[in-house]
Amino acid sequence: MNLYFAPGACSLADHIALHQAGLSFQTVQVDLRAKTLKDGRDYRQINPKGYVPALEFDNGQVLTENVAILNWISEQSDALKPGDEMVRARQLEALAFISCEIHGNFVPLFTPSTSDAGKEAARQKIQGRMAILADGLKTSDYLLGDAVSVADFFLFVTLTWARKTNVTAPEPLSAYYDRMAALPAVKAAMQHEGLI
Repeated sequence: MNLYFAPGACSLADHIALHQAGLSFQTVQVDLRAKTLKDGRDYRQINPKGYVPALEFDNGQVLTENVAILNWISEQSDALKPGDEMVRARQLEALAFISCEIHGNFVPLFTPSTSDAGKEAARQKIQGRMAILADGLKTSDYLLGDAVSVADFFLFVTLTWARKTNVTAPEPLSAYYDRMAALPAVKAAMQHEGLI
């Protein structure tokens, strides 16, 4: 199976999850500006949406969207599979929240034409959304309790963006970031992407 990724993009969460799950996969880097692969092929032939991630299975099927891919990966691994129905629902809840309320609000910070006021408004919104998740981390190591989940990998990626865009993440997200960064799967994915 192939993971289509761009270094440091939200596809990093899927890259980490695949390592944590112990699944066999290859990575294919995408030039998001040109929408091409290293061999010159048009990436939109794989994913018509033109963005990452995309997970291509050996049978040719392609799955897109972080929430769907991360959920699929978690179901393939005893290490990441949610324990019961409610934990599965909480994982989807966290993934949806991170995708819609945190990830989406970074767009103005990565858009050069955004005014300074627009960027500051985005920072404030992100900090407020992160504070909601930070509250839960005051009593547990990870978003869903004592075990790491695919939602943690997605939150970790947004925290890497926060550090690059002057978003101050509320406590205890600094300690959480360090805990996540120390995980072997996180280190492996970041090394593969040239981020560390």
